[in-house]
Amino acid sequence: MRVLVTGTAGFIGFHLANRLKSDGHQVTGFDNMSPYYDVALKQARLAKLRDAGVPVVEADLCDTAALKEVWQKANPEVVVHLAAQAGVRYSLDNPQAYVDSNLIGFSNMLELARATPPKHFLYASTSSVYGANTTLPWSESHPVEHPVSFYAATKKSNEMMAHSYSDLFRLPITGMRFFTVYGEWGRPDMAFFKFADAMLKGEPIEVYNHGKMTRDFTYVSDVVDAVVELMATTPEPVKTADGQPARLGASPVAPHRLVNIASGTRVELMHYIGCLENSLGVKAQINYTGMVPGDVRDTWGDVSVLSDLIGYKPKVNVEHGIDRFARWYRDYYGLET
Repeated sequence: MRVLVTGTAGFIGFHLANRLKSDGHQVTGFDNMSPYYDVALKQARLAKLRDAGVPVVEADLCDTAALKEVWQKANPEVVVHLAAQAGVRYSLDNPQAYVDSNLIGFSNMLELARATPPKHFLYASTSSVYGANTTLPWSESHPVEHPVSFYAATKKSNEMMAHSYSDLFRLPITGMRFFTVYGEWGRPDMAFFKFADAMLKGEPIEVYNHGKMTRDFTYVSDVVDAVVELMATTPEPVKTADGQPARLGASPVAPHRLVNIASGTRVELMHYIGCLENSLGVKAQINYTGMVPGDVRDTWGDVSVLSDLIGYKPKVNVEHGIDRFARWYRDYYGLET
């Protein structure tokens, strides 16, 4: 298929584009090379993709002319829109970046989908939309009316915007709620990467809420497997006699659905740090602190909808995933084992 992937220089986008190309698809990439984190890492990802034959246009989602040009040239049958301003804490200090990328940029993508509809439009949402919800595990049927970060609010807005376009213009759209994705070529702003960096430098790591936190850590190859399978599974509005969705995450009126992409398990943060210690061969120096604004104590995704749709079963547990990441980290930065 002809596939347009935005955010191709990003963590998940890089892995997805590489997988799709190796599977024989015609892939076009799009990324603005934001300096939110180390651009050299993004450039290294792009170099690998270009070596594999994936063309990547460097432009911004707010550049409507550039976006329209790449869309017309790619003529995508499937669009996987992963480009966004990520990060919970960064949104406290730089909300405009989230307005530009996550709201204006997302609107531009939907307008192009309206003008030249692909067979399937998939976009990245986040587990952060569950916000203050403390009923675990988080299900697509749970309310998401109480976001605790501006980042989460923009992603909740994306879900609503996508649903309206799906309903109005009969666009098959899938929103993917990613849960704490980690692995090789990861994001330096995320805890697993920051912890590894500090530990190998002999510096202390900051552990929030005094370590009393859990996360649904999802390995990047499991995420990519799920996205690839979902691409071929277009949503349809299906409702029961009482007008409610017949399937969790589905819309009763529009060809739009929401789906958790998670491991389906949760891991104690201190166990996660212990796995890093074992894989890196370094004991962590820990500074325990309280909770920070915008953060939540626990995340845990119910993956029954994903399992029902594509037979999803995650393959990589946290021990093996951290070990793979640690090996990549040492190799990429040229560190001795």
